[in-house]
Amino acid sequence: QKFLISRVGEDWIFLILLGLVMALVSWVMDYAIAFCQQAQKWMYGGLNSNMLLQYLAWVTYPVVLITFSAGFTQILAPQAVGSGIPEMKTILRGVVLKEYLTFKTFVAKVIGLTCALGSGMPLGKEGPFVHVASLCAALLSKFMAALFGGIYMLRNTEMLSAACAVGVGCCFAAPIGGVLFSIEVTSTFFAVRNYWRGFFAATFSAFIFRVLAVWNQDEETITALFKTRFRLDFPFDLQELPAFAILGIACGFGGALFVYLNRLIVEFCEYYTIELRLVFPAMVTLIISTLTFPPGFGQFMAGQLTQHESLVALLDNRTWSRQGVAEEFDYISHSHAWKHPQVNVFITLIFFIVMKFWMSAVATTMPVPCGAFMPVFLIGAAFGRLVGETMAVMFPDGIHADGSVYPIVPGGYAVVGAAALSGAVTHTVSTAVIVFELTGQISHILPVMIAVILANAVAQSLQPSLYDSIIRIKKLPYLPELGMGKYNIRVEDIMVRDVRYITLSSSYRDVQEVLLIGQLKTLALVESTDSMILLGSIERSQLQSLLSLQLGPSRRLDHLRRHAKDNDTHTLDTHTHLSNLGNMDNPLSPPCTHTHSTSTSALLNPLPQIAEWEEQQLDEPVDFNNCKIDPAPFQLVERTSLHKTHTIFSLLGLDHAYVTSTGRLVGVVSLREVGVPVH
Repeated sequence: QKFLISRVGEDWIFLILLGLVMALVSWVMDYAIAFCQQAQKWMYGGLNSNMLLQYLAWVTYPVVLITFSAGFTQILAPQAVGSGIPEMKTILRGVVLKEYLTFKTFVAKVIGLTCALGSGMPLGKEGPFVHVASLCAALLSKFMAALFGGIYMLRNTEMLSAACAVGVGCCFAAPIGGVLFSIEVTSTFFAVRNYWRGFFAATFSAFIFRVLAVWNQDEETITALFKTRFRLDFPFDLQELPAFAILGIACGFGGALFVYLNRLIVEFCEYYTIELRLVFPAMVTLIISTLTFPPGFGQFMAGQLTQHESLVALLDNRTWSRQGVAEEFDYISHSHAWKHPQVNVFITLIFFIVMKFWMSAVATTMPVPCGAFMPVFLIGAAFGRLVGETMAVMFPDGIHADGSVYPIVPGGYAVVGAAALSGAVTHTVSTAVIVFELTGQISHILPVMIAVILANAVAQSLQPSLYDSIIRIKKLPYLPELGMGKYNIRVEDIMVRDVRYITLSSSYRDVQEVLLIGQLKTLALVESTDSMILLGSIERSQLQSLLSLQLGPSRRLDHLRRHAKDNDTHTLDTHTHLSNLGNMDNPLSPPCTHTHSTSTSALLNPLPQIAEWEEQQLDEPVDFNNCKIDPAPFQLVERTSLHKTHTIFSLLGLDHAYVTSTGRLVGVVSLREVGVPVH
């Protein structure tokens, strides 16, 4: 152990193990998901002689998987429902969410996500993988702390920051984009010291993930997940930049609409489906499966293709149509899915975009582990493909430059649309980098960046990001961004003046009353009620320990034994009564109140003596030598601006801060008070 720590270092060992575990988890899950999706196609294809049986197989299979996922998750760990990024965003700013980083949540997340994605519903795995990686990091920290005796438990935030990057990195085999994306969606302020940890762990994880694909003979060598073959000598013309810009602006409006629609559905479902946790996902799956049934409406929207197959086709660099007629599908994979004898490719793409848009918005609200990044990414690619095919029709001979003819590349528009729409929904720019790593080409770097920035500008002015929207819906304790027109508000305008505090002369009864009323994690310690000079702060747990020490079972039994000895009535029955007292009273509850008796029967029923003793103990002054006092709690002055307060709370992850005037405690401002004027 000492050799490993001295030669390799604790951080390197931890990050290597984290990357290795996450790569294995990602690869196994991908294998299981692909197997489930192929099983559905196998059942559908094997029943081609009877359309009714085909429909039943096509619909029943995903309904069973989704229902199992919802039921398993609700029973084992309801915290595993949803994406996980909003919760991780909250945890990384210092808030403790119970049961979100436990082993049973990890099991529920992995199994539930595998079943949900295996059903073929328009769901993603990028958000849940951030949560899965964080779960791995938390569990691995406990293991490493037990093995090496390190300080992992004290550096939880650093390890979780690296884990968020690993989650995206091994999901898309995009380590650089994964690190940048995790920073954008989880951190208001990012500690640069964690930068190398995220890059190293994400790179190692992505490498192992792709090596496993080669080892399983899925790939010949390590390549991008959705490798494109755009021409490099002239990928796009300068005259196409306005089309890319319009595409980005349109994706900005589309992203804002998606977030708004998703929020409406979530609020509706939370109100009406409290007792319908299994019925709601089953009904949604039934409707979506029915609409994507290939002989039905699915024939107009490539219903039989998985998300991976659809994205491969949409990113193809060759034009699908000539003058709107689908006639060159022979060399495109999965051509039968997009080709229809009565409908041209534009109608198919429009129908695909519209249907997938609302289907994804509804499906991502189901109470199962799922994300929204991949469905949005696919919709953006389809919209970009539609614009690209339209440009190819408008310029059938391509763009003329230097006497050469360069045809339009619709696949390039699909790449731009995918990055722009996913960036608009998540309010991130790093989707551009993820796209480059996914496709293996950066030939369209300029149009992608233009479209992503414009999409972000439009979406941020209309709606919060999808993750911030979920945070608001779940009412998680997170501080939103400070809007315009809030700079003239000061701390004295929002602070709570009725502060709960204790003094150096406080009795245990005062401490008990303050603990029963107050809700803050720490309580202010002042010199006296008259001076109100702030001396420090004490955590609630410390004060609870003081009360337990003062009124604990051991002291209670000692008192009763002395009382019994003084009265010479320490019989066997009395001893039995004393040994059964244990944790009879909660120190935070009011003391016992019983009538007193001096008879021997009162000693056999010792409650009156305990009540009298507790009253005496509660009136004694508190001995602060037995607790830890923070001598320098965070303080603000009354004239501190809301803008500065917001920055400090976001940077330091504060839960509250005391407001002082010349050293005197005058108020307290918490996360709630800062968040109210922000909204």
